[in-house]
Formats: sequence, C-alpha cells, structure tokens
Amino acid sequence: MKLIVISTARIIGLLLLGLLIAASGIWGVLAISYSGPASDILRTALAFIFAIASLGTLIALASHIWRWRALAGYLIVFTFLVSGWRSIKPSNERDWQTDVAVLPYATMEGDIVAVHNIRNFAYRSETDYSVAYYDKRFDIKRLEGVDLIASYWMGPDIAHVFVSFAFAGGDHLAISIETRKEKHEDYSTLKGFFRQYELYYVVADERDVIRLRSNYRRSPPEDVYVYRMRAPIENSRRLFLEYLVQMNALKAKPEFYNTMTTNCTTNIWMNSRVNPEHLPFNWTVLASGHVAEYLYAHGRLESGGLSFAELQRHAHINARAQATNGAADFSQRIRDWSATPALRVTNQAPTSGN
Repeated sequence: MKLIVISTARIIGLLLLGLLIAASGIWGVLAISYSGPASDILRTALAFIFAIASLGTLIALASHIWRWRALAGYLIVFTFLVSGWRSIKPSNERDWQTDVAVLPYATMEGDIVAVHNIRNFAYRSETDYSVAYYDKRFDIKRLEGVDLIASYWMGPDIAHVFVSFAFAGGDHLAISIETRKEKHEDYSTLKGFFRQYELYYVVADERDVIRLRSNYRRSPPEDVYVYRMRAPIENSRRLFLEYLVQMNALKAKPEFYNTMTTNCTTNIWMNSRVNPEHLPFNWTVLASGHVAEYLYAHGRLESGGLSFAELQRHAHINARAQATNGAADFSQRIRDWSATPALRVTNQAPTSGN
C-alpha cells in the first residue's frame, strides 16, 4: 500500500512538473517572439530552439536517466531568458504615434491644480485630425463628481473603461488609461502581455476622447455609455488627486502596460484604493464590460431607481454625441437626461464611496 501511495505521488508530481514546464515553455516562446532581438530571423530561431528545449525536457521527464539532467539544463536556459526579459525597460523616448506623443502632467498649488497638455484634437475621421492641446487650472473644491465611461466594440464582456471628473460650471476632465504605441505599431491583446507598450494616461477634453469613440470609430464602431458615480465628494477629490499623482509618476518614470495586470480597468481599481470604502477586486475588473453593472449592484451609480437595463439604455450617448458633434456644450448635451428626470444628479453625498 505504501509503495502504491509513493508511486501515485510521484506520478502526480511529474504531471505537475510537466504542466509547469509546458506553461513556462509557451510563455518563453511568446516572450522571445514578441520581445526578443530586433532581427526577425534571429528571434524566430531562438523561439524555435527554446520550443525544442521545452519539448525535449517534457519528453525527458519519462526517463529516469535523463530526467534531472534535462530539467537542470532547462532551468539554466529559462533563467537566462528571464534575466533577459527583466532587462527590458520602459522608456518615454520613442518615436510615438501622434495621439500619444505628448505627456500630460499637473502642478499643484493648494487647492488649485494646473493640468498641462490636455488633448483636444479636432477630428475629421479616426485617423485624420488637427493636433491641439491646452492647459487649464482646476479648483479641487469645485469638483462635483466622477463619471464612468464604458466604450464597447467587441460584445458585452469587454469594454474600454475610463473616468471623467466633473467640475462646477460644466467643466469636465477625462482621463483614459491606455497603451502608448510607437508609430506603425498596432494594438494586440497578446502583445500586451510582453512589455510591448508603455502605460499612458490620456488626459483630454471630452470632445476628444469621448467623441472619438462615439462619432468617429468605424472599424469596428463603438457604443459609449456615461454613468454618474455615486460617492462622497471627498472620495471623488481623493481619486482625482491620485490620478494626477500617477500621471506625474509616469512622466518621471515610465511603466509598461500589461493586458492583465496594468490595463485600463485594473488601474482604475488600483487608483480607487486611495479611498477606504473602495470595492474589493472582482472578476468584472478583468471582464471590463461588466464593471458598470458591478458598480450598480453595490449602489455606486446614480440610478434614479431604474433597473440596470433601463439605466444602461439612458446612459448610451452615441445618438446625442453625433447630434451634438463638436459643440462647445458637448459635455452637457451628451448628459441631457431630460427624458428621464429621475436621473438628474442631486449632489447629495451617500454613505458609500468609490
């Protein structure tokens, strides 16, 4: 009986070891393919060699003679690979695409924040636009709330999610956490796992970052929803300042974007931890298309007593944005809840927060 138990444990151990080698082998091949040497030929050759080494190690697990020798060799090769991987550093000095070429930053004097390089492109199409930036001063005491914007382009489960800070007098400052891509570089979810993009805070006028998605994205088109967050104003102000801190930190020390760990939604959740009542991590942070519903379920969206389906229908702003286009009062008109009086924001601070 004891021998049977030992034999079973050995088999399970070898199976787990085999799964670990297979997983690390797949990761290594992809890491070399996406982040290896600049030469396509050399990069392909190294990925092929590492794939053969991984497969050989898996086969050697079945041999008492070669098992540990092959495993030792594989660990040496994998250690070199990880060392090379860790040597890849983010940079702010690359040949950037025009829409992410300029870094935003903020300077603070008491309650007054000066935000520099707010993007406000004038679009004629998604790829044809006039470049424009401006600086603006914001009084933190005049911050009235935070809106959550969710833009869908590939079904209900995945959305690009960002926030917009609303100030008295109708001012809005949108901040979207995105990839910073170089010229002639396209976005790939898979590449996003392998240190291919720097992290970037798009700080923009809503006529830029929202209208781009609602009015000009065509391949594929995007559906944009704007929800007002329900939170004490103190929490909204802390969140705003945390965004500025992180934005300035990226200007001083760049970081890599990661599809899983440092994407648009996970960074919103990370920034929200500045507030003691922040919501716990949830699967919807990864399945970003469900973030709004998660917030609604926890009473963090102004709903006027509507069901989430009804709220979502009224929060869809594409038609209003297209009718408004580039008007100076774009932000006010896309939030025109006149057809739904119950959704007008009351400015009363609830007991829960972001």
